[in-house]
Amino acid sequence: MFSQKSKIYVAGHEGLIGSAIMRRLKADGYRNIVTRGRGELDLSDSPRVDAFFMAEKPEFVFLAAGRSGGIVANIAYPSSFIHENISIQDNVFEAAERNGVTRLVFYGSSCMYPISSPQPISEEYLMTGPIEKTSEPYAIAKIAGVVACRAYNNQYKSKRFIALVPNSVYGQNDNFSLESSHVMAGLIRRFHEAKTEGVRRIHLWGTGNPRREFMHADDAASASVFAMLNHDKLDNTHYNIGTGEDSSIAELACMIAGTVGYNGEVAWNTARPDGAMRKILDSSRFSSLGWRPQVTLHDGIKSTYEWFLASEYARALI
Repeated sequence: MFSQKSKIYVAGHEGLIGSAIMRRLKADGYRNIVTRGRGELDLSDSPRVDAFFMAEKPEFVFLAAGRSGGIVANIAYPSSFIHENISIQDNVFEAAERNGVTRLVFYGSSCMYPISSPQPISEEYLMTGPIEKTSEPYAIAKIAGVVACRAYNNQYKSKRFIALVPNSVYGQNDNFSLESSHVMAGLIRRFHEAKTEGVRRIHLWGTGNPRREFMHADDAASASVFAMLNHDKLDNTHYNIGTGEDSSIAELACMIAGTVGYNGEVAWNTARPDGAMRKILDSSRFSSLGWRPQVTLHDGIKSTYEWFLASEYARALI
């Protein structure tokens, strides 16, 4: 039973989703939480992962660790994306199974779905067509993780492994690096820098036409805890989690510019790739169980920018 006394391991506790899970667990009164920083435990090192699980014996695991990034990073480091993520997944799944973990939540990605999927994208579209080339290595690693959850459950006759698929998560502790950030964090930093430096015209990738669904990390965390608490309602399959609303990148840029207070011009570099033209998830299967997102896009952008202003990213720009 997932309770306040349960021993919980949050892998990737300093990252975007992991830190949101930590905030949610602590707010709900969970205190028996185990964490290890990347310097303390390399999850791609199988013997060290085994030793950690044998010593700590966590009952519940949130596997929020892994390598992620936007289009630029995916193009630059494809082998790193597929190798690191598959290694981490495989090691943690095996250690969890061998050491009797009660339940584990794994996170897929909306980029797993075919680029030509009907919109909104339902779970049944997985592996029914080609995926977006710019994120293919990362997507394949995430597909492997989702399939592995089903495989472990089938082989060991359980529903121990839970696969959730969030869409474009953002928020506190996001990666704001211009080289490896996702679109939300990248735009927040770009507009902040343009405002600070007095730049009157900002150039952004693509046409601005692609539409994306954005989910605050706090909502991803609430869905994760909900899944742990309601595991008996879940089938042995993956579940989309999202807001059910999308915005064009141009609309997003306008919202961020308003939040940041940037009044200059936005120009679109159409020679750069757009990626998939639309990605919105059909999250009805999961929401039918009783979960709902709570953070609006406007409030999410505002709180994310406030966190950014207090972060090391903003301090480095001074």
